[in-house]
Formats: sequence, C-alpha cells, structure tokens
Amino acid sequence: MDSTTLEANAAMRSIVRRDTGESYSGHLKRLAEAEGVEATDTAALRRMDRKRRKKTSNEDWTSPHDAEAEITKLKDGRTALAYKAENAVDMETGAIVTVTTHGGAAADSTTVEATVIEAGVAVADLIPEVTPEGSYEVHTDGVEEVVADKGYHSNDVARGLAELGVRTYIAEPERGARNWKGKAAEKEAVYANRRRIRGGYGQRLQRQRGEKIERNFAHQFDSGGMDRLWVRGIENVHKKLLIQAAACNLALLMRSLYGVGKPRAAHDNLAQAVFAILAFIEDIEGFSRPRFAHPASVGTTILDAGTPIYLFWSKRKSTIQTHAVSG
Repeated sequence: MDSTTLEANAAMRSIVRRDTGESYSGHLKRLAEAEGVEATDTAALRRMDRKRRKKTSNEDWTSPHDAEAEITKLKDGRTALAYKAENAVDMETGAIVTVTTHGGAAADSTTVEATVIEAGVAVADLIPEVTPEGSYEVHTDGVEEVVADKGYHSNDVARGLAELGVRTYIAEPERGARNWKGKAAEKEAVYANRRRIRGGYGQRLQRQRGEKIERNFAHQFDSGGMDRLWVRGIENVHKKLLIQAAACNLALLMRSLYGVGKPRAAHDNLAQAVFAILAFIEDIEGFSRPRFAHPASVGTTILDAGTPIYLFWSKRKSTIQTHAVSG
C-alpha cells in the first residue's frame, strides 16, 4: 500500500478566506494596515508575511474553483492545492486491487484503514470467480497482510489493523524510548509488527513493495502522463484515478499474456518480427541457390581433361569459388 499527492486544477493565488471570502492579498493588506505597515509597499508585505505562522491552514482557506482540494506540501517542496491517491496493490501479481481518493492534507495513518476495508470488499467480490482452468485463485479469507512504508506507522494504525485481523508489515521510524502507560493494546500491536518486519519474510516483503507498488505509481503518474490533475472535485478525480488504474491493470494483463503491455513496446516487437522474417527469407533463398556449376562455366582458365576441380560456396560473397589441383 502506498499513496502520492497530485496537484489539483486550482491555483494557490485564487484561495479565499472561508469566513469573509476575501482573497489572500486583501487579507494580508488588512493585517498590514492593522499593524501600521504601508499596505502599498509590496516588499514590506512580503517581509511581514514571511514572519507569520500557519498562513494557509485548510481550516481558514479554500479554493473557490475546487473547494474539495486541500492545501499541502508536495514532494518537490512546493505548497499547492492537491488530492491524495492511495493504492492497494496485490504483492504477488502487482495488480491494483483498489483506489481511494482523499484530500491532499490527509495523513497516511488516517486513511489506511479505509483503504484496507475497500481492498477487502474488492477481494470478496472476486472470491466466487473461477479461472478458465476451473480453480479459485483468490484466497477465501480476503486481505490478510498489509505492507507499507514508515509513513503509515502509528499506534492507532497498528491496533486498528490488528483488530481487523490483518497482519501488518509496516516499516517503523526511529522514535526513541516510548511511554506505553495505559496503552497495552497499542504496545502489543506495535511490538508484533516490529518482530515481523525484522524477520526474513518481512524484509523480503519490504523489498517487493518497492518493486510492485513503486512501479505501478511510475506507470500511472510518470510515464502515464498524470503528474497533475485537470479535473475538479473529488468525485471526478476519483473517476480519473479509477480509469488510470484500470489501464495499468490492462497493461499488466497484456504483458502477462502477450509479452507487451504498451503500444510502443508492441510496435518495437513488430519491427523485430519483420526483420526476423526477412532474415529467414534471405536464408531460404541462400539455400536454394546452386552449390556447384558446370566445368565450362567456371572461370576462363582452360583445364586439361582429368584435372580435379573443387568448388567452394562462399556464403559471405554469395559466389562459387574454384580451386584446381594439378596432377
């Protein structure tokens, strides 16, 4: 399981106050006038703004164009309006099981349980499905293990997933000494998770997480051309993410069946097949050429009767070479 933030189709300069509806520049000028700062001095306004704390809280500010987008810091360090896409991926096949969409400021530890429940529902719908071979490939117990990075680790997450009957393999950040007074259930869940991730199986799952999940994210948001959003509203964003995930799963299916998952790769394979066919035809034509010639047609040298002649076929030059041995 992993998540990423996607920049929303709304600009930060368009945000307004939730209570008064005034713009950010108008709010800043009003504060400057209250503090005796010249409101027309742009440099003075910037200096005053840099000293302020919690300047763009989601509780105070919203976008008039996309009210469901939230202000957050992106991975490249910029502050922007964004949404968060969270994927649950099957560790064995790499297929995306479920996709959930949240506001950009939502923490991983607050959304993981909802995503696990959605993944459980998706797996339950697939349990009665039969493969062409007549077998049931989906485990009847549903989701049993959750693998995630350290951003998902918290006491509440470990306890909540343990109550759902799910084994966790969540990387644990360094937090130093812990105070477990009155937190027996949280302590038991955190220590059990720590034992699992330190074992060989847990370390192998963490390595596979980087391979399965990060690769899906690269296909969807990097090479998939979805580094930012062009739709507005969480419902439309969720539809867009579902289409992107379906395309990723379709490419995975095509790759497993035909060896290629994208049209570009199929085009490259087609060119290689054409060249292989041409090479095969050339080899067939080479075998069909005569491998010896009549003595009268070999060169212009007049040979005596009874002189042995050896004919050699040169594949590189596609010619017949002769060698006569004198008696």
